[in-house]
Amino acid sequence: MKIFNRTISEKKPPFVVAEISANHNNNLQRTLKLVDEAKKAGADAVKIQTYKADTITLNSRKKDFLINDKKSLWHGKYLYELYQKGSTPWEWHKEIFERAKKNRIFCFSSPFDETAVDFLKKFKPPVYKVASFENNHEPLIKKIISTNKPIIVSLGLTKLKDIKNLVSIFKKNKYKNFALLKCTSAYPSKLEESNLRTILDLKKKFQVEIGLSDHTPGIGAAIAAIAYGATIIEKHFTLNKKAGGFDDIFSIEPHELSSLVLESRRAWLSLGKVFYSYTKSEKRHSIFKRSIYTSKDIKKGDFFSEKNIKIVRPNKGLHPKYYFKILRKKSLKNLKYATPIKKNFIKFD
Repeated sequence: MKIFNRTISEKKPPFVVAEISANHNNNLQRTLKLVDEAKKAGADAVKIQTYKADTITLNSRKKDFLINDKKSLWHGKYLYELYQKGSTPWEWHKEIFERAKKNRIFCFSSPFDETAVDFLKKFKPPVYKVASFENNHEPLIKKIISTNKPIIVSLGLTKLKDIKNLVSIFKKNKYKNFALLKCTSAYPSKLEESNLRTILDLKKKFQVEIGLSDHTPGIGAAIAAIAYGATIIEKHFTLNKKAGGFDDIFSIEPHELSSLVLESRRAWLSLGKVFYSYTKSEKRHSIFKRSIYTSKDIKKGDFFSEKNIKIVRPNKGLHPKYYFKILRKKSLKNLKYATPIKKNFIKFD
């Protein structure tokens, strides 16, 4: 997969996305600072969300539209009220995209309906994102496909059959430039519910780039995902978790984003390849392996025994695998204490 001039592949470091979402707190300057801080932290991209309350729900006070889940961060709010406060004002988009361009960091968005896709076209985003709660919105996905831009889709709240249906939309439209993100749509989500091993299976089943949209605390799950082949890491990003934003509690702050970028690159570098020999840097340390040495003076004709030879460091003598083979064999030479044993010192039958 390619996003503008950036290749998304296991051969490249993970593509790290700082998700601003509703953490703008209805303050444009805060939003622009989030873009600045994402760049400072080394993220590859910032992502916003493009919707209006009217395009995502209905302005209704019926109980269907009230969040009754007592465990929800948004308990007691009506959907329309929630999305009114959480939406990024459309008149801000121009400044946000311009600030990202100035910072030389990718900026893109999750459109939540077809009108948002049309609106975003003028900003020429390098990629589009389909959020988890929209991954069953076939008209929206088809609309995004029509832009001919790369597409990233989060897989929160999906079963395998749902993912197959989703991928079939791309196949029917002969569209290959998309990636899928393993995602647990709980806010925050539990580490034990991350099920990162699924990344390997997704890669095997669908043969596309797989990443992680992570809502767990900290950066541990995101780093672990890289070991399973995740090539895109998305984390919600805020300036301060205590600032009162809708998504602050499951977001990471600038210092954590810096750590995520650094450690994700280290994790990626550490993957390497299947390799069963000495690396260049460890070869010089091979001297510290063990080998067979004399532990006493030995005269020509004496037998080697547990009392006069020993397996010790450094690695200048015979390999320890010969230890039992040379016991009770005669020495062909006079050998001083601390002499590395060689094959030509030994009389084999």
